[in-house]
Parts: sequence; C-alpha cells; structure tokens
Amino acid sequence: QVQLVESGGGLVQPGGSLRLSCAASGIRLASYTANWYRQAPGKERELVAAMFSAGIANYADSVKGRFTISRDNAKNTVYLQMNSLKPEDTAVYYCNAEHKRLRTSIWGQGTQVTVSS
Repeated sequence: QVQLVESGGGLVQPGGSLRLSCAASGIRLASYTANWYRQAPGKERELVAAMFSAGIANYADSVKGRFTISRDNAKNTVYLQMNSLKPEDTAVYYCNAEHKRLRTSIWGQGTQVTVSS
C-alpha cells in the first residue's frame, strides 16, 4: 500500500522549533520529489519546501533560513526542521511525493502546527 504518514506537529511558542516527519511506504522516496505544503485557515495551500531526487532543496521566501528539508533514504523518510517559528507559520502541513515521469502525486493526511503563546 502506497502511503505517506506525517508526524511531529503540535503547539509551540513563537521562536520555538518543531521537526515534522513524513514516512513513506510502498514507494522509494529517494526517486521522488518530496514536498512540504501548508494550508492555513481561509488560505490556499502553499509550497513550503521541496527536495528533488538529486538532493537539491528549494524553499518559499517566507521560510528561507528558518526551515530545512532533509531526507533519510535508509528510513524512507523526509523531514522538515522548523526553527524560529512565527504565529504566521500556523497551518496544517502536508507531505507530498511527486514523480513527474510516472505522473504520480501522493499526499499524506496532514499534521497541525500551531504557533502561539
């Protein structure tokens, strides 16, 4: 069964850190582009970070210097380390694995991140 399972969300104070995990099963994540998206209430889903199969990472301007995407191929897992969190980072965070040649896009169920004092 192909699935992505996120974990690591929660409530954190401004300035704090969280690490999100996305464990893949049924696919070899290293062959896919791994993306983290987020969606805040009343807003469109936005791409936060992406890691291409070659290991190159891209970030949204709003999170550059604060968030880091990484991948552990042995664990078939992608991570999002989030530091210096701000209230505006509050959203549901979704993991996505995309393979353009196979025309496949797989989504996780999402994990809530709330940044509040």
